Amino acid sequence: MPLSQDDINGCREAFNKFDKDGSGTIDASELKATLNAMGQSPTEEEIFQMISQVDDDNSGEIEFAEFLKVIENQKDSAAKANDETDTIEAFVALGGNGDKTGEISTDKLRAVTKDFGLTIDIEKLIRETDTDGSGKVDYAEFKEMMA
Repeated sequence: MPLSQDDINGCREAFNKFDKDGSGTIDASELKATLNAMGQSPTEEEIFQMISQVDDDNSGEIEFAEFLKVIENQKDSAAKANDETDTIEAFVALGGNGDKTGEISTDKLRAVTKDFGLTIDIEKLIRETDTDGSGKVDYAEFKEMMA
């Protein structure tokens, strides 16, 4: 997910603030302080992963361009987490459990699709997803159906 110009400007401001020695790079402790200042609280392991994902020159420090990649990765992860939340909420609303256990009746899926006037081909989705013909859809099958 690309960053907006406002995001980039905020990142530049935070990066410069924590690049104490003006070297144009920040190390792990400076990255943690920067992210904390931006309202995030990553663990040491997460910091290590963030740096290793973007530290193209293996310097152990990250330049501003690499820092922008960290922030983009963070935004993408947050967006994926939100997507998962929506899927879980829909699963629960249809009769599944919040911990991704349980199953949804395919009859319920048909009824909801009809009640809401949705134009999706629910019969095709059920055929493709409920391959064992059980008439029940678990979370993994439901998530695949929603993709």
